Amino acid sequence: MKLGVLVSGRGSNLEACLAAGLDVRVVISNRPDVRALAVAAARGVPAHVLRRGDFTDADARDGAIARLLTDAGVELAVLAGYDQLLRPAYFAAFGGRTVNVHPSLLPAHGGPGMLGLAVHRSVLACGDAETGVTIHEVTPELDAGPILAQARVRVLAGDDAEALAARVLAEEHRLLTETLQALARSAPAEVATA
Repeated sequence: MKLGVLVSGRGSNLEACLAAGLDVRVVISNRPDVRALAVAAARGVPAHVLRRGDFTDADARDGAIARLLTDAGVELAVLAGYDQLLRPAYFAAFGGRTVNVHPSLLPAHGGPGMLGLAVHRSVLACGDAETGVTIHEVTPELDAGPILAQARVRVLAGDDAEALAARVLAEEHRLLTETLQALARSAPAEVATA
């Protein structure tokens, strides 16, 4: 299965996908100079930066993202630490599936503002005994698409947001690659033509 990966930061989930031998065809970032772009370059994966400010509006940017994915032959787009909401233009222009990795057990600690350490701070503030990782389909409604897989992570006494984030991230890498491999195995095989 041909993947496109959308990133905004360090690219550790991208690294996990590449280390697992997944077929990443293109990487798209909304930020220049992030580590994820260096990860893509080191592995010879074409990478593009599409900043919101380079377009007339978010719909124009999201339509451009969809066209890049389509032009690269991507069948499944992966939001791996991508910190932007995809607009209707994206869904209208990209015919493949899109999945997201979220660092909590959705629907808990999802929605507006629930990115990065904010998620883990929310888990700790609520006194949750466990958190985890969710892989879900992306729909126009933020963090509300059908859940494909979840993994649980215990919250330990003395955890701060950074310690909890590190344990959750390890599960993100495992669950994301396992889920993508399972999706690739269940995808219909391409029919060879003479």
